Amino acid sequence: MARFRSHRRVNAGIVSPVTGIHSRVATILVVDDDPSIRLLCRINLELEGYEVLEAETLDEARKRLDEHDVRAVLLDLRVGRESGTGLLGDLHARRPPIPVAVVSGSAELGAADEALAAAMLRKPFTIDQLLETVRKLTSA
Repeated sequence: MARFRSHRRVNAGIVSPVTGIHSRVATILVVDDDPSIRLLCRINLELEGYEVLEAETLDEARKRLDEHDVRAVLLDLRVGRESGTGLLGDLHARRPPIPVAVVSGSAELGAADEALAAAMLRKPFTIDQLLETVRKLTSA
């Protein structure tokens, strides 16, 4: 009888082919009730070497944040019938704060939310816009 080892994905890090420096892979949390948006973000961010967590609800997002060392969050402010404004404030209040890109289909962002967000990603967005935004969030 063959024995199989269970494999666990480890956020061990990567070595830059340019600098040769070992760096920890950044974990990104994508909070959106639209599964196609979460999938689009996951695929493209993982191709760039990021570890991606997903949350369909704000409760799931809070659970992921408690369980993982999240470096940045992509947060849709309308998650189902819930407003992500409270979570945005919670992330800003953490020490150190977790940078957030607000993902929204609406053109306007309230002044309070705008002050707390590190970036804005308007739907529909391109892959280049997604990657540029995440690089900005994780370089701080």
